Amino acid sequence: MDGMVTAGGVPELDFDPFSRGFLEDPFPDHARLRDAGPVAWLRQYGVYAVGRHAEARAVLQDWEAFSSAAGVGLADFRREKPWRLASLVLETDPPMHGRSRRVLSRVLSAGVVNALRTRFQRDADEMVVALLARGTFDAVPDLAEAYPLRVFPDAVGMPRENRRYLLPYGNMVFNSFGPRNALFEDAVLDAARVLEWVQAQSQRENLTATGFGAEIHAAADAGELTHEEAPMVVRSLLTAGVDTTVSGLGAALFCLATHPEQFQALRADPTLARAAFEEAVRFETPVQTFFRTTTRPVELGGTTLDEERKVLVFMGAANRDPRRWKRPDDYDIRRPTAGHVGWGVGIHACVGMLLARLEGECVLTALAQRVGSIELAGEPVRRCNNIRRGLASLPLRLTPRAG
Repeated sequence: MDGMVTAGGVPELDFDPFSRGFLEDPFPDHARLRDAGPVAWLRQYGVYAVGRHAEARAVLQDWEAFSSAAGVGLADFRREKPWRLASLVLETDPPMHGRSRRVLSRVLSAGVVNALRTRFQRDADEMVVALLARGTFDAVPDLAEAYPLRVFPDAVGMPRENRRYLLPYGNMVFNSFGPRNALFEDAVLDAARVLEWVQAQSQRENLTATGFGAEIHAAADAGELTHEEAPMVVRSLLTAGVDTTVSGLGAALFCLATHPEQFQALRADPTLARAAFEEAVRFETPVQTFFRTTTRPVELGGTTLDEERKVLVFMGAANRDPRRWKRPDDYDIRRPTAGHVGWGVGIHACVGMLLARLEGECVLTALAQRVGSIELAGEPVRRCNNIRRGLASLPLRLTPRAG
């Protein structure tokens, strides 16, 4: 029961962050976690947990004390063979991390991403115009999924065939960061075919001569990566390039449909599109949790954590911590969101966040300029995933903007 403490003085909690009940509505347990103290102990999994903003940022920023190299999921790569290959970007520490990160940071630099703006905005405008003509539609498959599957693979240099495989691939990878529960088992039912396809798309010969994929392989030619590592870095890009953006777009559309006054504020000032997307990432936090592993006894929030212990960072709880945010449970597109941890923090912060932000901004700009109102046309349905918070269905109704 809650209220017990470990020998080290850490309060114990008994909720399961990977149960369907929690994933459908995590917010009551987020509050319990924050109220328990700076650090808690999750009895069921034998891991530390942090849900307050200050401690979450501290863990994510300190890669030397809180390592990613043992895996950012529940599995400890030092003690068990992982179901999947470790990510050369997400699950390595320096110096290896620096090599792959430098390549991706250049490939996805602000200048490169900004050069895509015209094309991305054109595609967003076309999709919104078509959806307005329909009036009522399901915003998850028809926009939140369809838009990233259109623009991101083009930028990578992937062929158009079977792009839909990126969705089950992301679902199985993010589920694999949790326990091997029913969500994981369901996600990997078709793993062999999907993984074979993703592996093939990461190879140089299956990519166009221009695009993110070609740039990563060119980095191997220049000696920045080995030729064996280059496809693995492409695969890491594919892992995160669609799934989190789909969830972020779904979150933004859900927030604007359920907060009509915020959509009217966006209509009045379409330049708030980037802020509206960023606030949705804070408010819903598409990637809810990640693990780190302590490399030594380390002090956190006045408590000493044992060496070689998993620490579960609840970014979703941190992003609604009232110690950091005023009215944290309100969606407010004028809120200063600097400091939220929805993209991670430190050297392992999301390397593709500039691209995701561009996609979110383009879609919300198109909506602001063309749509008069956006409202729910049915009951939203959550898609449960061990790590990611998103929607399976979001029925919406759009009306055209007058004039």
